[in-house]
Amino acid sequence: MKLEAITYQPIGMVHTPHKTPQGAPIQPTGARGAVGRAVLKPELAPGLKDLAGFSHVILLYHCHLAGQANLEVKPFLDAEPHGVFATRAPARPNALGLSVVRLKGVEDNVLLLEDVDLLDGTPLLDIKPYVPDFDQPPGPVKTGWLAGRAADAGTAKGDQRFE
Repeated sequence: MKLEAITYQPIGMVHTPHKTPQGAPIQPTGARGAVGRAVLKPELAPGLKDLAGFSHVILLYHCHLAGQANLEVKPFLDAEPHGVFATRAPARPNALGLSVVRLKGVEDNVLLLEDVDLLDGTPLLDIKPYVPDFDQPPGPVKTGWLAGRAADAGTAKGDQRFE
């Protein structure tokens, strides 16, 4: 199978109080109250029209401090290795991250955010509105190896394992 390379340009940068992976929250549930802002390129400000009507946004970003990709990793919430695609570890073939954060406001080309788990200086690739009717699947949901562990994400902090 031949796949062509894909290139994206950041649309902006996210600024947060989390300067290094060590001690940073590993998911937005562990970042309650952490404020940040996403500063978009000024010419993209018209694309933010009507976004302020949403309480949450999905941020897609480049994990700029992730280390070399590994196909098996020991995630923060387990001592056993798992396939990287069964985790949210940042050290992956394409270091893409996804976070659902609270949108507190929009000012020109800046999003005012809360419950932000991203590291300071994270390149932002895209923004999508969070819509529960679209984003929450109906019926029972299975969480694989994370069953019974996901609630621990609120207290787990980052360390050096994915640098």
